[in-house]
Amino acid sequence: MDLKGKVAVVTGAARGLGREYARALAAAGAAVVAADKRSCGETAALVETEGGRALAADLDVADSKSAQAMADAAVRAFGRIDVLVNNAALYGSLHGGRFEAIDDAEWDACMAVNVKGIWNCCKAVVPVMQKSGTGGSIINIASLAGVYGMPFALHYATSKAAVIGLTRSLARELGRDWIRVNAIAPSAVLTEGTEEFFGPKSERAKQVIAAGQSLQKNLETKDLAGTVLYLASEASRFVTGQTIMVDGGTVML
Repeated sequence: MDLKGKVAVVTGAARGLGREYARALAAAGAAVVAADKRSCGETAALVETEGGRALAADLDVADSKSAQAMADAAVRAFGRIDVLVNNAALYGSLHGGRFEAIDDAEWDACMAVNVKGIWNCCKAVVPVMQKSGTGGSIINIASLAGVYGMPFALHYATSKAAVIGLTRSLARELGRDWIRVNAIAPSAVLTEGTEEFFGPKSERAKQVIAAGQSLQKNLETKDLAGTVLYLASEASRFVTGQTIMVDGGTVML
């Protein structure tokens, strides 16, 4: 995929999937804005070591002013924004358990980051895409949990189902501007967040998840990069409003 001349924003880029997306987009030629509440200095340095261009930006997706400041910084640095990967989410820090035992504050925080955070980043970035006159691509990271269902993590699964609804509705709104909006719904990926969420049950959880797939192997971060590149590129210029399952064949739509 050739993304030369493009500028891509990746949220939640300090580690895990976000870092992998940033590296892949930069390797395809895009200038990358790596944004997160955590420092993205290591991600930006890694991208530059690999020959790419990157800007590390502070971002709290739950804060609309922070999202706007990030978009402004991206435009100052690179002049435009063509791709937005809404990857930031609460996951590893969440506490699993029966639905009635979920803490109110944790439920609200999950929705503020995983759903409102995407809305905030889109509000900040879409006007930049519209001004360019050439459209753009928004890629929202949903989850298998939002399609298949995930017991004992109702807040997380609900938030990711909302991401899919947001994706479809926004795709209908922005089509006239040639801004495409799609989602990716992966199975559990071998990241720090997955290890944190399942804790001491991680190994057993990974075995159960892989056993439910047609391709019985746990996903690694690199397994998602190709789908992100496809949706970011002109190869998918007539694809919008879709949720692409990258789950080893767990759900077949």
